Amino acid sequence: MSNVASAIDASPPVLRRFAGWLGTLYLRSETLRGYTLLSPTLLVMAVGIIVPFAILITMSFWTQVGFEFDTSFSLKNYQAATEHPIYGALLTRSLLISGGCAIATVLISYPMAYYVAFHVKRRKMLWIILMTLPFWTSYLLRVFAWKVILGYNGAVNSGLKGLGLIEQPMEFLLYSPTAVMITLAHAWAAFAVLPIYVSLEKIDRSLLEAATDLGDGPVARFMRVTLPLSLPGVTAAVLIIFIPTVGDYITPTLLGGPDGVMMANMIRAQFGNVNNWPMGAALAVGMMALVAVFSLLFMFATRKVTGRIS
Repeated sequence: MSNVASAIDASPPVLRRFAGWLGTLYLRSETLRGYTLLSPTLLVMAVGIIVPFAILITMSFWTQVGFEFDTSFSLKNYQAATEHPIYGALLTRSLLISGGCAIATVLISYPMAYYVAFHVKRRKMLWIILMTLPFWTSYLLRVFAWKVILGYNGAVNSGLKGLGLIEQPMEFLLYSPTAVMITLAHAWAAFAVLPIYVSLEKIDRSLLEAATDLGDGPVARFMRVTLPLSLPGVTAAVLIIFIPTVGDYITPTLLGGPDGVMMANMIRAQFGNVNNWPMGAALAVGMMALVAVFSLLFMFATRKVTGRIS
């Protein structure tokens, strides 16, 4: 520290004044101090995320010529992505499956989070651990488990046949968008429970008591107080599930079949089987841009709904 102080004292007056101003700004700005503490993390994110993303965007404007890249600027990949109907169909299917998965997962997770937040008085952490315990196993193991459960002679079809509810096994359960949605909903349920639980746990219980004193019943109290105040957690849960599941290709590969293939499978094929990296990069960038637009619109709509309810 003494060497630093000596160096500052020996510097020109302009530099000393600038150093003093910068030190004052650092001490006064809590945001600047926070960014300084986060600087190692931000550096890792810049190297691990921003740099590859910039390379991906740059490559999307190249073209594949044989086994080499033509690095001249071109929009051919984006033009092909918009003209070929297969890409639009896969993207639409990916958005529908991911959106349905996010909604189904939130609907399943909300009652669990609500029960733990409002009705469990002791050992809440134990309940949280028990709800997330199945997700400590490998993702692939859970996917293969659902493949067995939803199979032609799997647990679901065998159980329904044993009860006499169906005569023939239901073929749509496996190798279909339904199988992909069910598996993704189960795989990401823990990531929906936690943010919803945190939002519910932060609700001031005196607000619920005030609503009861004003004559609201359980349903009205939930719709007017609990649900609006928990919407930030619901929004976070939807985005946490929707964004990564759009890019999932393992589950569609194992359980989707021809009708369950998603855009991520096509992107993987472009980078692997077809060996057309620029086209794969263009498809990836286009999908990320569209997902970002949908996410921003969803956040804006949720904020508007929250404001109107409040």
